[in-house]
Amino acid sequence: MAQSGKGRIEIFEDFVGAEVPVALTATTDRLGELRIIGDGLDESDSGVINLESDGLNGVGHFIATDEDKHACGFTTSLMFDAALMGTIIAEARVLFVDLDTKDFFFGLSDVNSDDISLEDDVLSGATTTITYTASDLCGFYLCSELTDAEDWHMVYVGGTTTGETTSTAIDADDDAVAGEFQILRLEVDPNGTARWYIDGVLKQTVAGAASTSTDMAIIGVVGNKANTSTTEDFKCDYVLMKANRDWTV
Repeated sequence: MAQSGKGRIEIFEDFVGAEVPVALTATTDRLGELRIIGDGLDESDSGVINLESDGLNGVGHFIATDEDKHACGFTTSLMFDAALMGTIIAEARVLFVDLDTKDFFFGLSDVNSDDISLEDDVLSGATTTITYTASDLCGFYLCSELTDAEDWHMVYVGGTTTGETTSTAIDADDDAVAGEFQILRLEVDPNGTARWYIDGVLKQTVAGAASTSTDMAIIGVVGNKANTSTTEDFKCDYVLMKANRDWTV
């Protein structure tokens, strides 16, 4: 139904001041228009701080605790439906200090719980196999336990095309590099076709990759892979999200 008004949703977070301090005891919090989530967020070594050193442009530093499967990241509400609101765009510029003992996912997911654990609730990787726990997701995945541990993997499940579980079939041949920012961009059309871009280069197109009937959130979450001595983290320069407004609701 066509209506007169702001028909385009655009969310942009540039991490210019708001924080969720480390040692906060809350299990979730707000940062701009985003909700901060993660299993262990209330621990003394988890939170989101904005960098004052090496923080030009505004950089959010997301820190997960040093406990196995704990996580830290951001999410929207379950507010995106590809068929009603596509083309949906999710874009982020991210950096890792190191690429060890961590999971990272950015994209659309039907799981966005406050106590989210990537390995238990969303997806996990081992050697060349990806296991999906969430029913519906589409996005970028980095996992230190995959054979190609530093490569981006372009994951999807829940659409009309069966989700690929062999990691070598969906690696981008574009490694993350410790200390360097990369721009990840996901586009999902109303028919569920998805496109993955890294630094402006199209890496994969899959028809029917995403569900056209499931409400999903855009999330970006880092998880700790069996590490009991070191926190895991990622740095985010910005997050951009775009979609059409559904006038039928």
